[in-house]
Amino acid sequence: MQHRLMIIGSSFENIELVKMSKSRGYYTVVCDGYPDGPAKKFADKAYTIDVRKPHEIADLCKEEQVDGIIGSFSDLLYEQITKIATYADLRWYAEKSQIKYYRKKNVVKSVLKEIGAKVPHNKVIAKDFKDEELDNFTWPVVIKPINGWGSKGIYVVNSIDEVRDRFDKVLKYSLFDEEEEDTNVIQVEEYCYGREYNMITWICDGEAHLISIADREKNPREGYTVPLLNRIAYPSKNTESLAEEALDIVKRYIKVSGQKDGPVCVQFFYDGQDIVICEVAARVFGYEHEMVEWCSGLSIEKILLDYVYEPEQVKEALAKHNPVFDKNYAGIYFIGRQGAVLADQTAFKDMVASERLKGHIEQYIPYYNEGETIDNYGPHSYFTSLFIKADSREELDDITEYIFKNASAKADDGTELLIPFILETD
Repeated sequence: MQHRLMIIGSSFENIELVKMSKSRGYYTVVCDGYPDGPAKKFADKAYTIDVRKPHEIADLCKEEQVDGIIGSFSDLLYEQITKIATYADLRWYAEKSQIKYYRKKNVVKSVLKEIGAKVPHNKVIAKDFKDEELDNFTWPVVIKPINGWGSKGIYVVNSIDEVRDRFDKVLKYSLFDEEEEDTNVIQVEEYCYGREYNMITWICDGEAHLISIADREKNPREGYTVPLLNRIAYPSKNTESLAEEALDIVKRYIKVSGQKDGPVCVQFFYDGQDIVICEVAARVFGYEHEMVEWCSGLSIEKILLDYVYEPEQVKEALAKHNPVFDKNYAGIYFIGRQGAVLADQTAFKDMVASERLKGHIEQYIPYYNEGETIDNYGPHSYFTSLFIKADSREELDDITEYIFKNASAKADDGTELLIPFILETD
């Protein structure tokens, strides 16, 4: 019988997953809340239902008689797929009881402290919190939704008054279940310094396997916004020195969470002495997983699909995988001004096609067309993604600097639409 697979999520990140599913002969259904999700046009059938309605999508799974479900690249999708799979009785690598270990920031930090990992000083506060509750914090602090997603609703603030002023703005990005008693809280944690890293691992039969460590580079902080991500560079300069300690933290963490299979990704800082964990997620990092395949040959899409129908293939692929890469790639992520209308991106396209970048562009994805309004909180977190390659890290940095200096797109009022970036230095 033909397998019938439900893929939750229709963003650009899911296009290759849908195509690969189809190439394997699976009847492929795609569902999320975006009517024009680009991955939907490659599916056998597509539906538009908000993923935050898991019972409706579970009913759809039964209606379509799917025998598998998959999705990734988003914390929200992980949480909702876990619920959908439970309601539809489909195999999935998490149970509802495990969601808190990857979606509740206070629970994540508590478990990390329990297993001996270092985390930024943090606290959950209610709207009517007392000033003295934050007496032991070093400012600035970061305020976050308890279980937000996509870096939405996060602010860097310098005083108690600023925490109160932005409390409701942060709170609206949390997604609470009806049965939860306290839904009027946010997370406060001290601001982290040092270099930042992204680590992707995959859990197979309870054993953690390192897939990659990358340098996560951001612009200097300005005002109340968190620093803007501008580049993910593969491999990290410090993969070999950090791998054992960072992977050991994941191994200890999953003993508490009970996760036996599936992805675990970690964002952490390293100041030259200590690894400080800021996020743990049970999904693959989006907008960068492509570079894993270009660097090592390991396809994340293949791993995701094999998990559903060919789990033995996952074991074989992980056994062969070497997380120390000898190729150099970077993802550069341009952000447009929120609310600006794109009038002309000719200059950006000309730069991509320039002689200077010839042979260095691996992939260029423009997410907006002329006349469209930039919405960084909608289906596109970025104005465009540009993936580059080079023979060395030094060359990768040189190319990045050239791109940052020459990238341009115009808004309809004639002003620059792109937020300027600089290359992070040691």
